[in-house]
Amino acid sequence: MDYILDILRANPVLALFLTVGAGFWLGRLKYRSFVLGPVTAVLIIAIFVGQLGVELSGQIKTVFFMMFLFAVGYSVGPQFFKSLKGMGLKQVLFAVLMSATCFVIVFLMARWMAYNKGETVGLFSGSQTCSSLLAVGSDAVGNLPVADTLKKEMIDIMPVCYAVTYVFGTLGTVIMLGTVGPWFLGGLDNVKRQAAELEAEMNESSWKSDPVNVNALRTVAFRTFKVERPYFAGGHSVHTVEQYLRTMGKILFIDRVRHADGSISVAGPETEIRQGDTVVIWGRREYLMENTGLLGSEVNDPGLLEFPVERIPILVTSRELSGKTIGKLRKSHSMNGVAIEELTKDDVSVEIIDDTVIERGDTLVLVGRKDNLRAVSDKIGFVEVPTTKTDIMFLGLAIFIGGFLGAIPIVIDSIPFSFGLSGGSLIAGLVFGWLRTRRPTIGQIPKPAIWLMNNLGLNVFIAVIGIDAAPTFVSGIREVGWALLGVGAIATLVPVCVGLVLGKYVFKMNPAITLGCVAGTRTCTAALGAAQEAIGSNLPTLGYTVTYAVSNVMLVIWGIITVALI
Repeated sequence: MDYILDILRANPVLALFLTVGAGFWLGRLKYRSFVLGPVTAVLIIAIFVGQLGVELSGQIKTVFFMMFLFAVGYSVGPQFFKSLKGMGLKQVLFAVLMSATCFVIVFLMARWMAYNKGETVGLFSGSQTCSSLLAVGSDAVGNLPVADTLKKEMIDIMPVCYAVTYVFGTLGTVIMLGTVGPWFLGGLDNVKRQAAELEAEMNESSWKSDPVNVNALRTVAFRTFKVERPYFAGGHSVHTVEQYLRTMGKILFIDRVRHADGSISVAGPETEIRQGDTVVIWGRREYLMENTGLLGSEVNDPGLLEFPVERIPILVTSRELSGKTIGKLRKSHSMNGVAIEELTKDDVSVEIIDDTVIERGDTLVLVGRKDNLRAVSDKIGFVEVPTTKTDIMFLGLAIFIGGFLGAIPIVIDSIPFSFGLSGGSLIAGLVFGWLRTRRPTIGQIPKPAIWLMNNLGLNVFIAVIGIDAAPTFVSGIREVGWALLGVGAIATLVPVCVGLVLGKYVFKMNPAITLGCVAGTRTCTAALGAAQEAIGSNLPTLGYTVTYAVSNVMLVIWGIITVALI
């Protein structure tokens, strides 16, 4: 055993991977309906591993934390800026009230326990998981007009109190928002249902991101019909038949023909169709439903249907097309053999009817043969070809820009404020995720890569926090007293409970958004991951982003006020 421990201490990165792997294994274990989940499990394993004396570089935590926050922001950037129009101000007010609640409970508990300024700052920053307050609080105490020995005593006790209360500040918030929160907001099934309904409104259903799932709705369909009508006894060209169908308001295309002699040919405008032939007719599903019987009976001909077609999204950039209707686009000669499957505006799917107006920035999803699509795509805009490659240049520079700007302090009344590297990374993800929808030639990050950055980034961050805090956690309890655990727990749980009540009864927000708002005002990213995991949706992030940014500022302000009042 000593040999194994020596290897882990000499190679702490191995202990880190052990913590993450074992945490995900523990998080999978299920007892009846209870599942611990990877975030909570990784933190628990980390506390045990941390007792072995493993030391990790804080830069590892920072790198993965920035990666996680950027991925979170990137995935919801477009929806975030859209949400500011409706719920943004409400979330700002929510964060202000919640941060005030954090101040009140910490102040009362500190007065009750007769804590000094250093102990209070440690309690505040740890129980509210606001690491930036620890640094600002240290500066505030350092500027006090008291003896240097007293200053040092208070500054030295801060990280101890922070470590003791931070563990439950994180773990308690994770458990509350991952288990108790959904129950309080109407039950887990009800929260999942309301999240799914909101996702449907935003056209952002979480099940669509799972490659296991297949959408049962096929907007564009391909079907085979036996040509039986007497009208085709003398033969008619494909062009004539398609025009005949158009006069009936049905925009359909004939792609392949199995002739009476069994031969198969690709249908061109002049290809003859006669009685006894079998044809592939395709187009939007509603037109095909209305077409049953116009040529003859539908038949099963797998060999005739086995040919490649493409489905490509095109960002509309053409000034000539902007302002025109779907109906006018369909009638253009270049759209022959091309069907419009979907039209999205600001990532929201809209109904495709002839009067629908197309604008620059919209995305058209077209279906057809490769040659036909290439002929029309250049006239519409930019083809977004699916890829497995990540734009590393975009990723690296975006995180750098966000982190650099976040690190620049803004001095207000001689007090420095900043979003920090983490806040800057989150904001960079939001902005560059939104920019990606406007400039699709840059910033491609596939969803699997986002998933890896999200999950690995968060859990490595949690693992490092737990491993680093574990030794101080035990010694801190001995130095300050076991009562600090209870005080920290109260200071953690009361604001969480208040936030859930505010979200449900005062602001009447969607439960998924409420969970995100509480996690954001607690500046507890681990709790955000737990809430998303519990309800199986990324919607809590829409409540997290605004409240996280506001609370990072408000908690620092309240913390400095606390130093002055204690």
